[in-house]
Amino acid sequence: MGLFDFVKEAGEGLMKELGRGFKEDSDAVTEKVQDLGLAVDGLAVEVDGDKAIVKGKAGSQAEAEKAVVAIGNTPGIAMVDDQLEVSQPAPTSQYYKVVSGDSLSKIAKKFYGDAKKYTVLFEANQPMLKDPDKIYPGQVLRIPPQEG
Repeated sequence: MGLFDFVKEAGEGLMKELGRGFKEDSDAVTEKVQDLGLAVDGLAVEVDGDKAIVKGKAGSQAEAEKAVVAIGNTPGIAMVDDQLEVSQPAPTSQYYKVVSGDSLSKIAKKFYGDAKKYTVLFEANQPMLKDPDKIYPGQVLRIPPQEG
């Protein structure tokens, strides 16, 4: 739980395409997370300007983090206030903001010391990532703790 920063202009074109008002933006972001099939009961997202407040009960730490990343990587969202409860708490992930020239293998090498662990990063960021070769500058990714 906490407040997380994102790049307001990054992400898929959901908010810009909709051209909606405050209440509808909240509904659109909530729907986006639900469409990803993340296990968050009672999911509610309130968008206030460029800040999103997310509430509900996530089935796991990973599901909570994925919801935060999905919301934060929405254009127009610069901050996510994570107020999710977690049914099965676990060690939290780090977050990494992609820069130009990055690849999942470069990021894996940086955090895990092994470029071949890019699959760990890909899996940790699914279903938001559809292809391990398609990440973009400004996107925020989950970096799960390294397993013993």
